[in-house]
Amino acid sequence: MQAKTPNAIDAYVGERVRLRRKLLGLSQVSLSESLGITFQQLQKYEKGVNRIGASRLQRIAEVLGVPIGFFFDEEAPQTAGLRLSADTDEVAHFIASKEGLALTRAFIAIEDPNIRRKLLALARSLGSTQSVTDEREGWERTDETRG
Repeated sequence: MQAKTPNAIDAYVGERVRLRRKLLGLSQVSLSESLGITFQQLQKYEKGVNRIGASRLQRIAEVLGVPIGFFFDEEAPQTAGLRLSADTDEVAHFIASKEGLALTRAFIAIEDPNIRRKLLALARSLGSTQSVTDEREGWERTDETRG
């Protein structure tokens, strides 16, 4: 007997629950307690292993402070069952990561818009420098990174 694989839509909704929970700084335990379920059940929802019923999804939306539509791709009717684009999926995974969450919070804490723009310019330049290094198939410092 083959193991059941999660439905793409259930997995996407679960990813969105996880993303929002992490952005709010909630643990699985605290969210599951607010919902009256075990944290193991929440884990299954977040992985898409178990489907989230309509009333439970409504309660999750209330606790996380988002509309129900937050959990669904805007193009869902046309692309039912398909995953997000690679770029969108990559961004969502990064933001949900420990580093992504910390970077997002730190960036939001910067009040001066000039500093935000400079930091963004720095990140872009570091990213393009990394691309040049990767293209050369080495980790040596490139001319662009030497100070």
